[in-house]
Amino acid sequence: MNNNNIRVRFAPSPTGPLHIGGVRTALYNYLFAKKLGGKFILRIEDTDQNRFVPGAEQYIIDSFNWCGITFDEGVTIGGEYGPYTQSERKDLYSEYAKKLIESGNAYYGFDTGEELETIRTEYESQKKTFVYNADERKRLRNSLNLSEKETNDLLKEGTPYVIRFRMPENEIVIMYDMIRGRVEVNSLVLDDKILFKSDGMPTYHLANIVDDHLMKISHVIRGEEWLPSLPLHVLLYDAFGWEKPEFAHLPLLLKPDGNGKLSKRDGDRLGFPVFPLQWTDPKTGNISTGFREEGYFADAFVNILAMLGWNPGDEREIFSLKQLTQTFSIERVGKSGAKFDPVKAAWYNHQYLIMRDDSELADLFMPIAVSKGILVEKEFLIDAISLVKERVNFVSELWEQLDFFFIRPEEYDPKAIKKRWKADSYDQMTELKSVLAGITDFTSENTEKAVKQWIEDKEYGMGAVMNAFRLIIVGALKGPHLFDIVALIGEEETLERIDQGLHEIGMKE
Repeated sequence: MNNNNIRVRFAPSPTGPLHIGGVRTALYNYLFAKKLGGKFILRIEDTDQNRFVPGAEQYIIDSFNWCGITFDEGVTIGGEYGPYTQSERKDLYSEYAKKLIESGNAYYGFDTGEELETIRTEYESQKKTFVYNADERKRLRNSLNLSEKETNDLLKEGTPYVIRFRMPENEIVIMYDMIRGRVEVNSLVLDDKILFKSDGMPTYHLANIVDDHLMKISHVIRGEEWLPSLPLHVLLYDAFGWEKPEFAHLPLLLKPDGNGKLSKRDGDRLGFPVFPLQWTDPKTGNISTGFREEGYFADAFVNILAMLGWNPGDEREIFSLKQLTQTFSIERVGKSGAKFDPVKAAWYNHQYLIMRDDSELADLFMPIAVSKGILVEKEFLIDAISLVKERVNFVSELWEQLDFFFIRPEEYDPKAIKKRWKADSYDQMTELKSVLAGITDFTSENTEKAVKQWIEDKEYGMGAVMNAFRLIIVGALKGPHLFDIVALIGEEETLERIDQGLHEIGMKE
């Protein structure tokens, strides 16, 4: 196929927040199109008006803007195949549904909901399941069983109806999937799906096929949950006499334990988000957190999703969006579900955090410092962050690693005192203060050299002295290289902290 003819789409329904499985589907479509020089389209499928949620469409757009996933055509962008919102195209679908009736591939169903419910109840009493299929339709109230006059009279009277696809009887439907290969199913197990509803709106199945055809979609890359719909969609293309796109059905995103599809409930239970951005339910006001609000970088989030179901064929794990575009191939997408691992997700964010420029991290951390009542120069913050960023996964975790740079210890870890503050620690720290006060150039290198020389000359235990020194400067046995800390807080602050520590901890009996 000519690369100029490669056109893929992501077609979400605005029924709530966008699940990360949907973002991954969009990402794979984007990578497939960009790798091959094709077009990527965003279409909003809002034919189910009963499930429409205000704000959901804007949420979808905002999510992709944050991720850096861009579209060539679609809502907010436009294009020659618009409109790209199905509710604005609804006049089209009735015409195509009637074409299927004219060709004998669809029929009018006049059964009321109450009538069908009665039949279902009757079947359940016999421990059977009612399916509106090729066998059952022969005894139901539809245009296949009514005369042409009866059908036309019902239509003229305004009797509510649906239009159903006429599934072939006992036919093997052969399909091809780019990930799963050849798939076969007997039409006997398929029901006569509704294509056009009594409210004048098409169902997903009809609108999806018509729009994909009219928008010249060459490849349909979507989630595995749509695989059961593939036979109907293939048969619809055949019924219209249209060339079929190529199909690829992506593996499910699974719970961390691998048992079942990943849901919001799993995220709530285990403490991680399943939506890209925070979502506030317009009906209940309930707030669901997002990856952005949890402190994930957008490029880390994209990298995480890319690796859930796809691999490059080697040991590489870190990819920018540009690198993913160059490397991605649909052939390396797996068939089995991909487990979402929140620990691995945090690891990815860590990799992107340590690659970030310290100045950028300082800008991101500054509001946290201000919220703690700390006013600090950016250069100081840059230097401090450079010492501790290897220790955190998220910017929000920096405070715990940095607080002692800004605030003298207000208390000292009692367990550390009991274990590390020895009988001679008070006298050693008093001596150490004099050693430090005599250093002219208070750099990390100079203070380390002087202190270690003093310890060697005095034949003190290195570990004992350094643990007591850290406790007195930090308040606990934590933090980066101690001489980097004292060099950054400066000589005056270091000496004052020693004085305070000596007073607060005192001598050990």
